[in-house]
Amino acid sequence: MIFTLVLILIGALLLLVIGINVIQQHKERAEAERRTELARQRAIIDETENVLSCTGMFPCSTDIILILYKRVKEALAQAANLGGGQAADYRRRLNDLNAQIDALNNGPKQNPMIEHFRLPDTDKQILDLVKVLKKLKAILRAEHNKGKVDPTVFAQEEARVDSLQLRINVDSMLSRARTASFMKQYGSSKQMVTKALSTLHAIKAMTPNDPFISKKVDEAKLLLDEIMGAQKLSAPNAPQQKNEEDDIDVLFQPKKKW
Repeated sequence: MIFTLVLILIGALLLLVIGINVIQQHKERAEAERRTELARQRAIIDETENVLSCTGMFPCSTDIILILYKRVKEALAQAANLGGGQAADYRRRLNDLNAQIDALNNGPKQNPMIEHFRLPDTDKQILDLVKVLKKLKAILRAEHNKGKVDPTVFAQEEARVDSLQLRINVDSMLSRARTASFMKQYGSSKQMVTKALSTLHAIKAMTPNDPFISKKVDEAKLLLDEIMGAQKLSAPNAPQQKNEEDDIDVLFQPKKKW
């Protein structure tokens, strides 16, 4: 009888240990999933806020700012619900962001024209801008795929980003072509201008009324003429070289007998 009770107690103890172990593993798995999801939301917040901090580098509409704000808002709400030591900070930032969103919704919408856009002065700034526009386009598409962006707004903003990327690409190629021409690297310079013209003509066929495209086509053609003119001026004088060779031939040719 006592032996049976001992076996029962041992069995109950084993079940209790197993149960505690299962619960502990479940808690650890839940905590690991919580931390992973929190890290994902933090990455979304950091990426979006980084893009927001760079919106002063290019003409940016109210619609795209609202899309970015709402993306941060959703990530902050998820992060606050996941708890942790920073939950209070996330809620505070969420309240501040809601106030900013309300202010944008209640104020006049801004839709600045991109014709006045100017390329940054340094290569580093240009590279940073290229990266920001690439991230912005990816965010815009991701939010649209989730059904969080109106199709009309999506089409307008994607076209705006595409146009900015085109301007940066063309301006950068023409700038590098000028530098190469100044260094008398005429082959590379002509190649870059020709590539820029090819890109411009392809876009002009789709958007013939874009004043930027027409202006850049004229600018690229003028630059190409300047490069070819400079290349001709720097070329060796072929006729003079030929005359020198003729003089040498006359000097060493067999003498005629009279």
